[in-house]
Amino acid sequence: MTAGETVLGRVRDALALAPQPAVTVERAYRRGRTLPDHERLELFVDRLVDYKAQVRTCTASETAAALADVLAGLGARRIGVPAGLDRSWLSDWDGTVEEDRADVPVPRLEALDAVVTASAVSCVESGTIFLDGSAGQGRRALSLVPDVHLCVVDLSSVAAGVPEALARLVPERPTTLISGPSATSDIELGRVEGVHGPRTLVVIIRTDV
Repeated sequence: MTAGETVLGRVRDALALAPQPAVTVERAYRRGRTLPDHERLELFVDRLVDYKAQVRTCTASETAAALADVLAGLGARRIGVPAGLDRSWLSDWDGTVEEDRADVPVPRLEALDAVVTASAVSCVESGTIFLDGSAGQGRRALSLVPDVHLCVVDLSSVAAGVPEALARLVPERPTTLISGPSATSDIELGRVEGVHGPRTLVVIIRTDV
């Protein structure tokens, strides 16, 4: 028997002998909070910019033009998209679009200039965007491996607080939470970006959807 097995065995024995009273978890979260559209937009943009994300607003009819302009500004020529992304969003862009699939090796995603996805829900309070792996968002690797992530967020999907945002999610779906570009600190507390995900996050907020 290994040392690890011995330790885990002792833990199991201790749990079997210990009393197991019923535990009630208090869940008195604030719920049902709302904000007018203009306040949600202003505060959400403020949070995103504070996290060093780039933000652009547009109407639904301007989505293709906004994405094409941003991609051109980034110098992107080859992008990845999830299989269910609305391709009309890319109708104004003339670069190469590669549709991601489960059998595409993850290292191949590193060669993409950027990735474009939709989003499931967002939260004003924390400035967080939630991806749930649905058709327009794709697998987790697609939004984490490329160095640039363009994420389209509909203002109607932006909730005021964390409980309100979580209530809109499907618990069984794989959820990725994004609060700005990937960043961490080295031993001297210097900010290092792009270690655990995209170095650049661009959020396109559609204000009338």
